[in-house]
Amino acid sequence: MKILITGCNGQLGNEMRLLAVEHPKHEYIYSDVIQSDNAFVLDITNPQEVADFVAQHAIDLIVNCAAYTNVDKAEENEAIAQKINAEAVENLAKTGCKLIHISTDYVFAGDACYPYKESDSVSPKTAYGRTKWAGEQVLAKTNAIIFRTAWLYSTFGNNFVKTMLRLGKEKSELGVVFDQIGTPTYAKHLAQAIFKAIESKDWHAGTYHCTNEGVCSWYDFTHEIFRQYNALCPHNPIEAKVKPIHSSEYQYRTPRPFYSVLDKQKYKETFGATIPHWTEGLHECLEKLVEN
Repeated sequence: MKILITGCNGQLGNEMRLLAVEHPKHEYIYSDVIQSDNAFVLDITNPQEVADFVAQHAIDLIVNCAAYTNVDKAEENEAIAQKINAEAVENLAKTGCKLIHISTDYVFAGDACYPYKESDSVSPKTAYGRTKWAGEQVLAKTNAIIFRTAWLYSTFGNNFVKTMLRLGKEKSELGVVFDQIGTPTYAKHLAQAIFKAIESKDWHAGTYHCTNEGVCSWYDFTHEIFRQYNALCPHNPIEAKVKPIHSSEYQYRTPRPFYSVLDKQKYKETFGATIPHWTEGLHECLEKLVEN
C-alpha cells in the first residue's frame, strides 16, 4: 500500500516516520502544513488540495496524526480547532482511502472512577474535546479506525516530560497536581499500536482506546521522571523537590479531566497485542533524551 502520514512533524508523526523504516512492506509518504525534510506540504483543511494530493500519489491508507491540540488556545479559537479536528477529518474521509485517526480522552467528562470503555457516553467539557468528538462523529458511518489516547509525550516537540526536566533544573521546588489521574503514553508505543493495525491480516474498523498500561497522577509522573533521570545521570541529578497541589491551586485557564484512564481491552483482544507499562515507556524516552 501507499500510506500517507499527515502531521508528520508532530510527536506521533515523527515516531511514525522512525518506525516506518522497520516496516518496508509499504511505501510511506509524509505531509504537514509546515515544510520539513522528506515531506510534502499539505493543508488538510483544503478539500480540493487533499483530493488532488491523494489522487496524484495514489494513496491507499491515511494515518491522520494532525490535530489542533492546544487545549487553552482552542477555547479562544474553537472555529480553527473545529476546522482542523473535524472538517479536515471529513476531507480525508471523502477521499475513500482507508483511514486511521487519532482522538483523545478529552471526549469524556473526566469525572468517572473506572477506566473508560469505548462504549461509554461521551461528554466533552472543553472546546478541544468538542472538536475532537466532532471529528469522531464524521467517521461514525465510515470504515475508519479511531485510536483514542491520552497524556502523550516523546523525544519530539514540547511535552510534559521535557517541561519537567527543564523546570527541575531551574527550580528548587515544583508544585505538581496530584488530583488528576491518567496514563502517560509514550508516542513510540502508540505508533507501534498503529502499525499493528496496519499490518493486521484483517481491517478492524471501529474505535479503540490505546495508552500505555498503569495509572498515576501528574505528581506521581513527575516523581518517576526525576527518579529515572537521576538513575541515568547520577553525575548531574535533578534536586528539585516535588510538592503535591490541588488542581484549584494551579489555576488552569481551561478545566482538565480529573480522570482520564482508558480501558484498552478491546484493542488488546482485537489485535492480539500487549502494551508496555508507562514506566517502561518513560525509561525508553529518557534514555533517548539523555543520549541526545
